Amino acid sequence: MTDPADFRIVGSREVGRAGFLAITEETVEAPDATRVMRTVVRHPGAVVVVPVVDSTHAVLVRQYRAAVDGWLLEVPAGKRDVDGEPPEVTAARELLEETGHTAGRIVELAQFFNTPGFCDEYTHLYVALDLDAGGAREPVGLEEHAMVIEQVPLDEVDARIANGEIRDAKTIIGLLLARAHVAGAAGGRA
Repeated sequence: MTDPADFRIVGSREVGRAGFLAITEETVEAPDATRVMRTVVRHPGAVVVVPVVDSTHAVLVRQYRAAVDGWLLEVPAGKRDVDGEPPEVTAARELLEETGHTAGRIVELAQFFNTPGFCDEYTHLYVALDLDAGGAREPVGLEEHAMVIEQVPLDEVDARIANGEIRDAKTIIGLLLARAHVAGAAGGRA
């Protein structure tokens, strides 16, 4: 097997911008000196936060997504668009903006690349616990103003994934990891 370190980017140029995204062409050199061009979408990164109520329900948002021209049931999430802001602070901000909740505790569960075949978006995933629903939602953008907040029982997650009601990858990952975390905490393991 070839050592991945033997591959390297030897050239890069920005070919376009679309809002907060940059599109680049990367020249990649393989170990045998073969060069190929790869198009990459550059993304500032994101946070995902799974708000859990009483260890039994997750707070989700149903919102319209233009990319799929439909409504998706998702966990609160947002891009890391404030320079220097720690991801856990971004997660708390997104939680308040989208649901009106604040969390007594925010615990990081994972970090992952969303679609590394063409995009460098890197996501920090948190579970939000000890929630206070006393805040005011601060929706940003047309879609967030129209979103609907729903509570989903954690014991229904598998069935809702299987029947296609939950089909967003970050939501699936987040719900499964949050449920495992809550179950572990209930069993005496935090």
